[in-house]
Amino acid sequence: MSKTTDEFGEWPLKRLMTEVCGTGPKSAEDLTREQAQEAIRRIFAGEPDHTTLGAFFLANRWKHNNAEELAAYTDVMCEHVDYAEPDCDPVDCGANYDGKGETAILGAAAGIVAAAAGTPVVVHSGDRVPTQKQDSYKHVLDELGVATELTPSDSAEMVDETGFGFYYQPAFNPVVDDLWERRDNMGVRTFLNTIETLANPANADVHLGSFYHLAFAKKVTDTFTESEHHDLHRIIMFQGMEGYDDIRPGYTKVAEWTDGEFTDYEIETPNYGMDFETEDLEVNPDDVAGDSAKITREVLAGDREDHFADAVALNAAFRIYAREDVDDLETGLERAREVIADGSAEAVLEDLQSF
Repeated sequence: MSKTTDEFGEWPLKRLMTEVCGTGPKSAEDLTREQAQEAIRRIFAGEPDHTTLGAFFLANRWKHNNAEELAAYTDVMCEHVDYAEPDCDPVDCGANYDGKGETAILGAAAGIVAAAAGTPVVVHSGDRVPTQKQDSYKHVLDELGVATELTPSDSAEMVDETGFGFYYQPAFNPVVDDLWERRDNMGVRTFLNTIETLANPANADVHLGSFYHLAFAKKVTDTFTESEHHDLHRIIMFQGMEGYDDIRPGYTKVAEWTDGEFTDYEIETPNYGMDFETEDLEVNPDDVAGDSAKITREVLAGDREDHFADAVALNAAFRIYAREDVDDLETGLERAREVIADGSAEAVLEDLQSF
């Protein structure tokens, strides 16, 4: 055996490609948990050459990962995550890290409103993550004058002091951040784009996320169930704008998982004050973060009563409802609008800016 095999085991990525997952979309087999764990350990250690790693990423993409594989990748990633738990128990919002490029990013405003209503919220992202490398939570918060490049312990303190906290991927998840260049060279999304959103750096027991198709939401809940690291109580996922954790207007599918019970249902967002189209939430594509920050400030100050204000309130309601601080979305929406009207939401933003 080579030294590398002695260190990691019997399954270098090249062997996995030739014997398991790299034989083509129709004949490829799924990896066992042990094989997947060995593969990701080798990747995080920088062992595979660029060609082999790229081929492995593509093989995983064309065959589609199952929940057991994703859980194995996630668990090894979590071994390297620098966790920092706040004293409160927040809602974990792990939106797609590669960002948005057309519509306003509403999650920062929604999380701040939820925090003002008594529901602590944690958000996390990287910085221009491949493949889209568009604006994400970090960039909106930067525009708002909120500190983002924090240590995990400072992020946890931010949550406890203000009710809202941002965790920065390079600080809490450096092994994934170290793969930025290789991911960028790939030119397509990989399974890292999925598992990085599941890092849960505050170790919350409620996760809020988004999906394009319901089958993906089920796969994420199954991944959390299969994970040996995570022990969640509740997961809420919905069809988000541009794959982000912002509810899209119109007909929207929602998936709920609570203590092992999975359900899905539809909502009609006009019934909750969103009587407009996705196009109405578009902003300048050259300054998504700047426009989103401006909208955030104006909504939190109570200076807007338009579709953006309605969208922020509804997204805040989903966060409040996810943590079960209210029994239904209608009540969550009432709470969200109350804390905007009485100035509490704007006060949270001011606390964040002075943190």
